[in-house]
Order: sequence, then C-alpha cells, then structure tokens
Amino acid sequence: MTAIAWFDEVGKDDVGVAGGKGANLGELTRAGLSVPPGFILKAAAYFVLLEQSGIRSRITAVLSGLDPPNNQQLTAAADEIKQLIENAAVTPDVADGISEACVRLDSDQLAVRSSATAEDLAEASFAGQQSTFLNVRRDRVEQAVRGCWASLFEPQAIAYRAQKGFNHLETGMAVVVQRMVQSTRSGVMFTMHPVTGDAGKIIIEAVYGLGEAAVSGVVTPDCYIVDKASLAIEEREVAHQDRQLVRDAAAADGSEPNAWINVASDRAQLQKLSDDEIAIVAELGRRVEAHYGSPQDIEWAEEGGTFFLVQARPVTAGM
Repeated sequence: MTAIAWFDEVGKDDVGVAGGKGANLGELTRAGLSVPPGFILKAAAYFVLLEQSGIRSRITAVLSGLDPPNNQQLTAAADEIKQLIENAAVTPDVADGISEACVRLDSDQLAVRSSATAEDLAEASFAGQQSTFLNVRRDRVEQAVRGCWASLFEPQAIAYRAQKGFNHLETGMAVVVQRMVQSTRSGVMFTMHPVTGDAGKIIIEAVYGLGEAAVSGVVTPDCYIVDKASLAIEEREVAHQDRQLVRDAAAADGSEPNAWINVASDRAQLQKLSDDEIAIVAELGRRVEAHYGSPQDIEWAEEGGTFFLVQARPVTAGM
C-alpha cells in the first residue's frame, strides 16, 4: 500500500482516500490557489492499524451497548479507545512513508491535521471535532498522527456519529501534514453570511497569531463584512486583543510547542487587517467559492505578507 498522497495528487472527489480536509486542500492546490505544501497519510493507513494491531475487535467491544447520552459512560469509552489507538504500533511501511515524506517536505515545523472521511460534508459537518497539532517536529509527526486517529473517538465525535447514524468503524481518518505557517495574522471567512444567509456578503474574522486562537473561540476576532460584488467594506468591528498564540521557540523537547504571549499595548486595539488586506482576503474567498460553485467556510493565515488558505469546506446549513 502506498500510504502517502501529495496535495497535487488528490482532489475534491477523493474524500474516501484523503478525508474532507485533505481532499479540499488538494483541490485548492490543483486550482492554483495559495496552499502551504503538504501531503496526506491516506485513510487506508488508519484501517491497517485497526486490523494489524488487533484493536478493531476491542473497540467494537467497548462501543457495544454504549449509551451516548450517558456522559460518564461516553467519556470512559472514549478514553479507553483513544488509549488503545495511541499505544498501537504503526506498521513499518507506514512509518517509513511518513518519515520519507517529511524529509521531502523539508520543513522543520509541521502542522498535522485530522481529516476524517465523513468530515466537511455539507450534510454532516464533523468540523472541529478532531485534533490538530501545530509546530510539530519531524521526529514527532508519527506521534501526532496517532493523536489524530485517536481523536476520531473524542466523546463528541462518538455521540455525533451515533446521532447521524454513521458506523464508528467505517468512518476513516486520513491525516494532513503540511508546512507550518507561522502566521502573524489568521482567521476564518464565510463567503455568505452564516447567520442571515445573505449570499451577497463575505464575513472575515481576523486575529493576531496562530489561527487556533480564533477557531477555538479563545480570542475575540475582528469582524469585517464585505460586499461580495464590489469588495467594499460595509461593516467592521475591531476587537481588543491582548494576547496571541505563537510558536514557542524555547519550548523544551516534548513539551507544548506553542505559547501565549502578550500583544504590544500599541497594537492591541488596532484593526488586524488593513482595508487593502481585507480586500485581498475577500478576493481569495470569491475565487474559492467560484471554483466550488457554492458558499465556503475558509480558514486563512498570513505569513511574511502572503495569505495562505489552510482549509475550505462548504458552509453548513443552519450555522
């Protein structure tokens, strides 16, 4: 089995192989949009782990008779399954494939992101329910991969699949590994208004630092409402931001590689993106929507004056 696929080898129809996130990053790469380079560890590698490690039957036993609304039972089952996956040995061919691809990618710091095969579908969004690891060293990518696989069994993910009728052991997990963008600004963008449903608006949210701060809701972002046709800024809410998430260059081996630092007082109250930059990000959103032919939920990051796309998926109805 060839465990690795590079972004330019997959597209939007390869969700079963690359997961939702991986398939869309491949699609955006093929479309010539600005995506940090990377590869996908195919979902097949996860299924190989289940079979060859012998843990599939043990996971089935843990899930047997589980009552998801029982939070105590759900949490205990999730913890047991995650431990089984995190302790399972990756097969030598998969381990070698990861190592060789990381060398070819030639980046000291990597982002490792879960990409479930049922994730990011318009009718069943699993967004935010699986793990992402930022600023991962090459020699720790395999560990982060197991963490991504294990996060397929977070309590909320188990409950969500049960509610939606997905088979727990037929939902696979690919893993995206890409060059880490050390973003000075980052955020999310919707190419339609997620509350009113107005398709003529683009909503951009922006924070200082790494995007997990905005995605997780820990930091209140700036919010800009842009007219999609003219790219004119119609509304803006500038949020005071006194801290940002960044790579911790002094982090000890094996410790958390990211840290919160203070934002300089003279920057904390400023608009995160200039008006010209807001137009640049909005135009990226228009291009992504035009490519897919439907409104998109996008994550973006800026490094050294270049704006990158790090995720795109259909806007989920009822956001």
